Amino acid sequence: MFTIRENDFHRIDLNLLTVLLVLYREGSVSRAAEKLHLGQPAVSNALARLRDMFDDPLFVRTAAGMTPTPRAETLVAALGPMMEQMQQVLFQPPSFTPATATHVFRLGMSDWVERWLMPELQACLSRDAPGITLQVSASDPFRDSEQLLQREFDLAISVGQSTAATLRREKITSLQFCTLWHPEQLPLETPLTVNDYVGNDHALVSYRGSTWSAIDEQLALQGLSRRVRYVTPYFSSLPAMLKRIPVLATVPAGLAADWVAHYGLRCSPVPVETPEIAVSLLWHKSSDKDLPLTWLRTVLSRVIKALP
Repeated sequence: MFTIRENDFHRIDLNLLTVLLVLYREGSVSRAAEKLHLGQPAVSNALARLRDMFDDPLFVRTAAGMTPTPRAETLVAALGPMMEQMQQVLFQPPSFTPATATHVFRLGMSDWVERWLMPELQACLSRDAPGITLQVSASDPFRDSEQLLQREFDLAISVGQSTAATLRREKITSLQFCTLWHPEQLPLETPLTVNDYVGNDHALVSYRGSTWSAIDEQLALQGLSRRVRYVTPYFSSLPAMLKRIPVLATVPAGLAADWVAHYGLRCSPVPVETPEIAVSLLWHKSSDKDLPLTWLRTVLSRVIKALP
């Protein structure tokens, strides 16, 4: 926290400090007035106020012009760099150079989004922005808005729907669901039939521990139901489980290629209607003009749209 005494600044006018610096540089009231686009009386009046403010003549008229006093020399040496820095902060547009930036981003996402997205994103950043660090926090569709509002992370890759008034949501892509199993455990053909689907046990991912989902609602409309033997809030444990026990798992289709390639699973469209998975970026409105985060949103959008 900055420790400043506000009352000390009540009698300070930054325009006077500008006059001080220009007078020092030009050594002449008339030339300073010309540079400042002011009349000579205005500059003379400013100098009088500066003398009163610092209780020092500051400049003495000599044959060589306006000669600074030791007090003026000290002030200019201290104030000059400060005023230059203030000018850069106030008037130069901020910049962000990914190739040389050393920035830390806090991202929120579920474990399946991390598995689906992060290998490609991290490869992209390692190549184009090697100084960037990503810190991933676990989230889910029911919590990511709340976590953003509490500033637990800077940006969420969200599959939720709710958006608080102070947040922004940008849909990037949509995914479908698919059903996977291991052929050594379940010798099923593709595409799965509804009878195959309800005739075998299921592992279900639920962030709230429920054994019922939108798929069960669709099955119920047909007078059908399935047996859920295992419920977990995590997708990461499912591939190894499918290799060991005869169950089906219905997951976002973005995981299918990786799971089929690395775990020898089989994949089929879900034989009942399922909702789409809307993948969005979610961030706080106060970060709309944050250059590093704007850059990251652009990179994320490009990478997500290119993923299977």
